[in-house]
Amino acid sequence: MVLMYKKKKPIRELKEGELVKDDVFVVKIKKSLRDYSKGLMFNLVLSDNSGKSLDFAFFGGEDEEGTKKLFDSIKEDDVILITEGKVNKFKGKLSLVVDAASKVRVLEISEYDTRDFVRLSDKNIDEMFDELMEFILFIQNEEIKAVVMAFFGDEEFVKKFKEHPGAIEIHHNWSGGLLEHTLEVVKYCLLSVQLFPALNKDLLIAGAVLHDIGKLREMEVTTRIKGSREGQLLGHISIGVTMLSGKFDELNTDMFLREKLMHIMLSHHGKLEYGSPKEPMFPEAMVVYYADEMSSKIAEILDFMDESKEETEDEFKPKYKRKNRPTNILLK
Repeated sequence: MVLMYKKKKPIRELKEGELVKDDVFVVKIKKSLRDYSKGLMFNLVLSDNSGKSLDFAFFGGEDEEGTKKLFDSIKEDDVILITEGKVNKFKGKLSLVVDAASKVRVLEISEYDTRDFVRLSDKNIDEMFDELMEFILFIQNEEIKAVVMAFFGDEEFVKKFKEHPGAIEIHHNWSGGLLEHTLEVVKYCLLSVQLFPALNKDLLIAGAVLHDIGKLREMEVTTRIKGSREGQLLGHISIGVTMLSGKFDELNTDMFLREKLMHIMLSHHGKLEYGSPKEPMFPEAMVVYYADEMSSKIAEILDFMDESKEETEDEFKPKYKRKNRPTNILLK
């Protein structure tokens, strides 16, 4: 029977001076081998599903052969077991220090649980997806609905969309995060319709649902969330426009509708300096931009407050939980 090593303490809870024993981490970045006063050393950046990173320093001393062998055995995305290490502070940052090759081992995939390294949504994935589909099926314009269903009627697309993170870091950076973020954006858009009934509800739902589909190819998930080569070179907006354009050609979509949906996607970051090739030029595009901002910024700050609540002396330290709003109110 293979022994399964579990995460004992998340990175975000580690303190200076603490001893780490028999805990597991994923290698986010591997740095070069180099000399120091007593021999050879190298550094890594480690992570786990707490969303935090930790510097790692290995000091091999006179055991140059053992240090080189350990260094060569470690690759980015590997999961390593630290049998003994100490958390020190160097230049204001915490660092996990290990001084013997026998205290570090690369684990086989059967020896760890990937959920220790990629965080899961705290919401029910199937319930969120059913809710999103309720919005999609509410679209009245058949041509707009056909574009959305060209994606969401595809089993493989849906499977990936339900499991995908919304970002590498900052906001919704967990499995199911893209679905959760998309649903929030749709809801913000429909709340806007209640205030401004002249808005095109069908266009808003479609724009909100499709705005981040490029993230399915921008990021990939292994033992951590990371950018794909395509994502690093092109970014999710460019990738999303390419995906959308392909469906338009298959469906022979009306040119003006194509341009509107593409513009929503191209402008959903709002400003050129934020990565949008165009700034919003009509009301629905403006609404999707601000809805995207609200979802991402509120998720980010609530997540930060939740993670930091034990580090403040503030008497008011609430536990925030993001809840789904009932759909029937928004679809009226």
